[in-house]
Amino acid sequence: MSRRFVVEADGGSRGNPGPAGYGAVVRDAASGEVLAETAESIGKATNNVAEYQGLIAGLRAAHALDPDATVLVRMDSKLVVEQMSGRWKIKHPDMRPLAMTARDIFPAGAVRYEWMPRERNKHADRLANEAMDAAAEGRTWQPEQSRALDAEPSVRTGPEPTTAPVVGWGEQTGGTTFVLLRHGETALTREKRFSGSGSTGDDDPELAPAGVRQAEAAALALEKAPDGRRIDAVVASPLRRCRQTAQAVADRLGLDVRIEAGLRETDFAQWEGLTFGEVRERYPRDLTQWMSSAQAQPTGGGESFTAVARRAALARDKIIARYAGKTVLIVSHVTPIKSLLRLALGAPTEAMFRMELSPAALSVVTYYNDGNASVRLFNDTGHLRAAAADGAAGPYSGAPAWR
Repeated sequence: MSRRFVVEADGGSRGNPGPAGYGAVVRDAASGEVLAETAESIGKATNNVAEYQGLIAGLRAAHALDPDATVLVRMDSKLVVEQMSGRWKIKHPDMRPLAMTARDIFPAGAVRYEWMPRERNKHADRLANEAMDAAAEGRTWQPEQSRALDAEPSVRTGPEPTTAPVVGWGEQTGGTTFVLLRHGETALTREKRFSGSGSTGDDDPELAPAGVRQAEAAALALEKAPDGRRIDAVVASPLRRCRQTAQAVADRLGLDVRIEAGLRETDFAQWEGLTFGEVRERYPRDLTQWMSSAQAQPTGGGESFTAVARRAALARDKIIARYAGKTVLIVSHVTPIKSLLRLALGAPTEAMFRMELSPAALSVVTYYNDGNASVRLFNDTGHLRAAAADGAAGPYSGAPAWR
């Protein structure tokens, strides 16, 4: 069966005509998870032109994901919905070529249209406004800087709360729990070398023998967790060290490993394979900027903390949408896990430098339906004591310390 997508699109003009922009988001029709976002300023244009441009961009993003998919387009523009559905004639000369472009992206019959109220199209609307704001400031909209996903709390953490979120010791019900497991050691881990995604994709070390033992120890501990703490699903970064760690757990639990690209480690570009001291010696200014600004990139165009946090948050929201109310093992790396913990705590970016995250350590976050998050465990390595004592996973009767 072909995949099914929902495209939500919007456009706006500040002046009609005036400075204009569009935004579009592609969702999986079954789970609601966000698969793609796009936005752009288009200069001076009318609202209707911007709305059509948003439609075209959304359909193109969906087509790039799967050209054989079927698509439901949802927009708050009655004009675009009715014209593209064939119920209204397209009289304006500026609209006709745009409508023809939109119709040619997917085969006939693959796309249908549905109107929705403006208040339910907040995500695409916010993307469009971000693009216009960026243009007004002389910038180009960047997806890693977007906060548009926050306009859709129902995708992030379940139903939107009808009252203010509970803070502190108030009663919290429901929710999805992430058990965050850093991968085991590689040959680069003990040398404390930067080991990320790799700017070319070639830097993908496997687990060292110690890392294999650590993964087995984590797997055994999670297998022995009592009822109520059981893992329902396993999701991992696509990098080899995480896939190996995740598979060790999945084999014991009888689960499959789902890969989520947003959980991969930072692309450290020219810092890949270097120690902190070597980076400080070769690129002192870049390192200083990286440690003082969430926007700064490693030398050679790697990823900033903002970029990693953005994709980690998007991965979080997709996983919550898919596994709402479940307990999910997330096997990832230092920066994505720290980013998720920092975001859950509402802590500043500087907190990243104040967290110690050991190989194969467990941390736990629960995301509640009222919009709150609770960090319940951090950097637990108790399950590794037996492995460290005898050089193997060995017998272990304990269980992770969350409840």
